[in-house]
Amino acid sequence: MPDRTTPDLEGKIALVAGATRGAGRGIAVQLGAAGATVYVTGRTTRERRSEYDRPETIEETAELVTAAGGTGIAVPTDHLEPDRVRALAERVDAEQRRLDVLVNDIWGGERLFEFDRPVWEHDLDNGLRLLRLGVETHAITSHFLLPLLVRRPGGLVVEMTDGTAAYNTANYRNSYFYDLAKNSVLRMAFVLAHELGPHGGTAVALTPGWMRSEMMLDAFGVTEDNWRDALATVPHFCISESPAYVGRAVAALAGDPDATRWNGRSLSSGGLAQEYGFTDLDGSRPDCWRYLVEVEAAGAPADATGYR
Repeated sequence: MPDRTTPDLEGKIALVAGATRGAGRGIAVQLGAAGATVYVTGRTTRERRSEYDRPETIEETAELVTAAGGTGIAVPTDHLEPDRVRALAERVDAEQRRLDVLVNDIWGGERLFEFDRPVWEHDLDNGLRLLRLGVETHAITSHFLLPLLVRRPGGLVVEMTDGTAAYNTANYRNSYFYDLAKNSVLRMAFVLAHELGPHGGTAVALTPGWMRSEMMLDAFGVTEDNWRDALATVPHFCISESPAYVGRAVAALAGDPDATRWNGRSLSSGGLAQEYGFTDLDGSRPDCWRYLVEVEAAGAPADATGYR
């Protein structure tokens, strides 16, 4: 359920690219909870799965958006195929004549990168595929969708990544290919800020914290209801957050009449919660990136006290 800080996005048209699961689904649902019409895209449908071979579908995401109070519209789209993305833009144009919010959450690389493996040992085909999925898709999507967004002032683009600019500048992020992909997206937001600014638009990079996505919960053998059971083996998971948390961050940005103050910035769900006052589903405000530096990296025992 939306909390008391949920903005009014009635009449807003949003598109969440990569909304099948995880952050994308959480964002789409929270935009719907605020009343928006939300186009949700992805490759996994009820008729066909992507190589992830997971059960979540974009149809389910659209249904969750509608159930939350918005209007969810599922459009199967492979964002590596320009013709498919062009057709998506043409559909939104024909049906809405505009776009107010674009969330670039396309990823698909969880099973392609190898932790702490140097570039000369990393599987090259997987690494290059990761870059295509995590970087090229964002460029294709922006190319075709942004003409709709700049038709009137006030448009918002959210580039989803992993890690704030400050954190990623100071830390090696898993592998050569993963690091390159996530930092490329940070730069995309900076560049788009310059290109959208003259049109009254805003572009930001946004990262969730340690997110309890469907894949993460499965990996730890828990559910959203009993996720704390994982702390016995992964103590620092105490700082984790639900996908709804970053979804509420996007909804808050979309409802802020002064959102241009963030143009070009690197933002986090925890940081925006302090600014806008929204909470995670359990009423807490996890501040993951501060925790990772001050607790985990410092070698302190896992304890989220004062960080959520």
